[in-house]
Amino acid sequence: MEAPPDNDVLWARSLHFSHQDGSPGITGVSLGVREGEILAVGGPRGSGKTTLLRCLSGLVPAQHGEVWFNSTAVHRMGPLARERLRRDRFGWIDPVPLLVPELNVWENTALPLMLRGTGRRRAKVAALEWLERLDVGDKARRHPAELQQAERQRVCIARALTPSPAVLFADEPTAPLHRADRAHVLRTLTTAARSHGITVVLATHDAETAALADRTVALLDGRRVTTVHLPPAPEAEGRAECSLSV
Repeated sequence: MEAPPDNDVLWARSLHFSHQDGSPGITGVSLGVREGEILAVGGPRGSGKTTLLRCLSGLVPAQHGEVWFNSTAVHRMGPLARERLRRDRFGWIDPVPLLVPELNVWENTALPLMLRGTGRRRAKVAALEWLERLDVGDKARRHPAELQQAERQRVCIARALTPSPAVLFADEPTAPLHRADRAHVLRTLTTAARSHGITVVLATHDAETAALADRTVALLDGRRVTTVHLPPAPEAEGRAECSLSV
């Protein structure tokens, strides 16, 4: 068995995953992610980006292939071990904001830390710091139903960053945001990753978002390809297509 490279915090070899209806999700995808790197996984919708992130994070086990986090073989873990790994070392941002409706904003943001055993007061301080950085600190005592969708998404991003995960998986994290909000949130996300040494695996179909990453890998129909053309952002219609190469 080939050992993962020492400088890769996340490493995958020949991943295969098919959906329940038999349609292929990813086919033979291999990649490595260096510690502290921001890696964009580019490709059009339906290309397998979300499936790849779910397999890399242990959210679902790949049906064939290997996934390593540092020296830990994620593909050999059982469901409980993978759940602990996601709780203690990984962060996740969905394209749609998902918050606990019964908790207020700071409690939602502090939840990952409290689930790890961090005291309520310390977790609150960390949560408030990230909420301020994402310009939703004034919403700390409100509940999700009182927020706009873009505000809820910022809270979700703050929640993912608060515990300083080793690896943050971001699946189209700015999808519900307007252009100005998207730029600010992406700057905050990338700055935080670099200042805290967080490795980021970012799925996006937007070339402007992918351009903020250190490196891009491209998927098409579940396979890794050399170049894929991404459409411009909706606000940038009329510009030439951008292509991403690896």
